[in-house]
Amino acid sequence: MPKSSSSAPSQRMLRVGEQVRAALTQVLQRGEIRDPVISNTLISVTEVRMSPDLQVATAYVTPLGVDDHAETIAALNKNARFIRGRVSPELRQMRNIPELRFRDDTSFENYSKIDALLRSPEVARDLDRGDEGDEADAGPEAEGKA
Repeated sequence: MPKSSSSAPSQRMLRVGEQVRAALTQVLQRGEIRDPVISNTLISVTEVRMSPDLQVATAYVTPLGVDDHAETIAALNKNARFIRGRVSPELRQMRNIPELRFRDDTSFENYSKIDALLRSPEVARDLDRGDEGDEADAGPEAEGKA
């Protein structure tokens, strides 16, 4: 029975995704794409997720030092066929070179928001209060178990 699409990625999907990520990174580092938006931007490929049939690779990228990521993502998607041709020598062991799709990776923004929340005075106060309560609660139980 085939796995549902909502299940976790298989080892093969993860392995192929990492190979595609490495190939994309090399192409972007070599500066082979003649698009001014792409060539003037440092782009980090953070993750590549493969479809279960390995026909579609969705690359999550972060343009570094750029406020508006939409222009860079649009340029990458516009040049996806060219980029696919450039990564194909690196992926020659694959039966079919996957179609490339580029998406903005917002995980860094989410991490920084969570970090800012954890550092806020209100949360720090609540965390300190929680630690004091844990120690007070643990005292009698710890004595009884000793």
